[in-house]
Amino acid sequence: MIYIHIFLAFFIPGVLGYGGGPASIPLVEQEVVQNYGWMDSREFAEVLALGNALPGPIATKMAGFIGYEVGGLGGSIVAVAATVLPSLMLMIFLAGLLYRLKGTQKFETLTTLIRPVIAILLGLIAYDFIFNAYDASGTVHTIFLVAASFLLLVKFKVHPALVIIFGLGYGALLL
Repeated sequence: MIYIHIFLAFFIPGVLGYGGGPASIPLVEQEVVQNYGWMDSREFAEVLALGNALPGPIATKMAGFIGYEVGGLGGSIVAVAATVLPSLMLMIFLAGLLYRLKGTQKFETLTTLIRPVIAILLGLIAYDFIFNAYDASGTVHTIFLVAASFLLLVKFKVHPALVIIFGLGYGALLL
């Protein structure tokens, strides 16, 4: 019976928490602290702080920890599965819908109209990124990194991951 409670404590916030992990945290707290009493508010705050300190999605980290505390390894597995299941179900549904629409005129029109919007959004992100880098690093470093990245990607066909590692190394050594 504890696994059913663990599943419900994390599945319901996953369904209702529109906006991802951070948006569902108050709902998880309601379930874990108020409804089931598995921990008090202070303990939940500590779990939240630990979840924020580690890399990766916060909701799944918290679910894994709380599930383990309440139901051991099985509880951890159930909690993480219940956390990702709503998103997984929605993705499968939408993928099926897109697969059915693929090849239709409406789908082609939609993708044709979305491409310029995506290009503009990516351009805005690049613009913001460059000017934030300029403010933080200065003219010389920014121009060097932009030029070096461009040359590595376009002229020498270096994998983007290696270019990112190069940029990280440059920043760690010189900035």
